[in-house]
Amino acid sequence: MDVTGSTALVTGASGGIGAGIARALAARGADLVLVARSAAKLEALAARARAEHGRRVLVVPLDLSTPGAGARVQEALAGREVDVLVNNAGFGVSGRVADVPDPSALTAMVTLNCTTLTDLTARFLPGMVRRGHGAVVNVASMAAYAPSPGFAAYAASKAFVLSLSQALWAETRGTGVRVAALSPTVTDTGFFDVAGEAAGAGLRRRSVEQVVATFFDTLDADRPAVVDGRRNEVLAAAAQLTPRGPFLRALGPRFADRVTGDATR
Repeated sequence: MDVTGSTALVTGASGGIGAGIARALAARGADLVLVARSAAKLEALAARARAEHGRRVLVVPLDLSTPGAGARVQEALAGREVDVLVNNAGFGVSGRVADVPDPSALTAMVTLNCTTLTDLTARFLPGMVRRGHGAVVNVASMAAYAPSPGFAAYAASKAFVLSLSQALWAETRGTGVRVAALSPTVTDTGFFDVAGEAAGAGLRRRSVEQVVATFFDTLDADRPAVVDGRRNEVLAAAAQLTPRGPFLRALGPRFADRVTGDATR
């Protein structure tokens, strides 16, 4: 997909995968709308995109885990159209749900990972369909492909993102608009600073650059869901085919205890 001259809205753009995607989009000729909590980090990224690529950049500092955030993003655009929507913002809470000290953290996570993502999609997708072109890429996770004891609500939220994206792919067939879920695995970002390092312990990490390359593959492919990395594609397929009972009995309590213990050190 040629993004030259388009306007791309990227959430969670202050670092990690979001910042990597935003930089690559600017390098390919897209103007940017950058949304995240950190105004300073967004402004630094915006200054770089303007200086290196001559792109127009709108910075929207906002906590997307708060109710009504999607409406505030749309208001900030003041009628400006979005051609590429990248719903990347998200975070995870690890540990047994019964042991989470602050249930409001789970509510904020689901609001960000599911509610705001859906709201933003519903606000900007209709314009893409009317114009007959555009793309929505929702960043899900390998965790979307199987229940994850010790990471239960996060995996469930990403399963929502995967299912929603797959259905929207079907709904937008023939409109000129592409919708897909992009599912990274453990990536070298600040994600586990929040989720707890144990959630990704022992897993091979992908680089942000690898995920960005898969993002552009996702824009070019006519597929409802793309997993980052060939090996991870196989693992995701295997996870979906494995009967849930034996899978959860094998993974269950010991895994949950490991995540909870390590994440609270």
